[in-house]
Amino acid sequence: MSTATSERLAPWLFLAPALVVTAGVILVPVLQTLWMSLHDYVLFRPRNVPFVGLGNFERLLADEVFWISLVNSAWWIVLVVGFQFALGLATALLLNQSFWWRGLARALVVIPWALPSVIIGLTWTWMYDFNVGVLNDILLRTGLAREPIPWLAQPDTAFGAIVLALVWQGFPFFAITILAGLQTIPAEHLEAAEIDGATRFQRLWHVTLPAIRDVILTALLLRTIWVANSLDVILVMTGGGPGYATHTLPLYAFLRAYTGMQFGYGAALAIVLTIILLGVVALYVGRVARELGR
Repeated sequence: MSTATSERLAPWLFLAPALVVTAGVILVPVLQTLWMSLHDYVLFRPRNVPFVGLGNFERLLADEVFWISLVNSAWWIVLVVGFQFALGLATALLLNQSFWWRGLARALVVIPWALPSVIIGLTWTWMYDFNVGVLNDILLRTGLAREPIPWLAQPDTAFGAIVLALVWQGFPFFAITILAGLQTIPAEHLEAAEIDGATRFQRLWHVTLPAIRDVILTALLLRTIWVANSLDVILVMTGGGPGYATHTLPLYAFLRAYTGMQFGYGAALAIVLTIILLGVVALYVGRVARELGR
């Protein structure tokens, strides 16, 4: 084997173990999910798995719960990611300032992100509890409410209550990521803008945010994918109720597969969610490619 050939093959040989593991961990389950989505796979009759083609996908188009879950998922992503980004940006700007306990503050802000989702779900469930919840206790003591509010038991408040819990859990990701981006901005740029008479907001809008635009876009993409796939906090706090008020697409797929034992239909729901997320990623990659091509 020539030296040139060896140099071309060397990177692939080094990557081979990682590619094999990736294929085993990701590709095989994806293909299995695709196979199940094309069959009427019900766990109660594992030996009778008829091929139905696109029957499961036709079924979900007529499924009212699917459309409710899809709309809830859209609102879920927009609200959770939007508020996480806003709170994370504000926190990053604060932690980028100089104050004597800044190191401790940077360590403490990571705590919500480090906690397991189940612990967060149980903690916020206790806070929202009708009888002993701290939130109702504060509202009653301050006179803002005349009687306890069943936050997780009524459709009008359950969705917003879970959004608040996940915003608290996820904003540290944006805070730490954006803070890292802020550290890369040369101080001379901000000083020059200040000398030119730019206000603090103008420096933020015209200097700081453009300088960390790629960091923000990447963080938004990653967090959108993670939030779109999240179901653990919802499962712990409400299980998708009351009614279908907190049903999202990944939760509905999970419930159909592991509660209803309809793995074929659950796999079809998961495939639809995957296609939607791939579309979002494609839009992002296309925009980045256009930016690099200029």
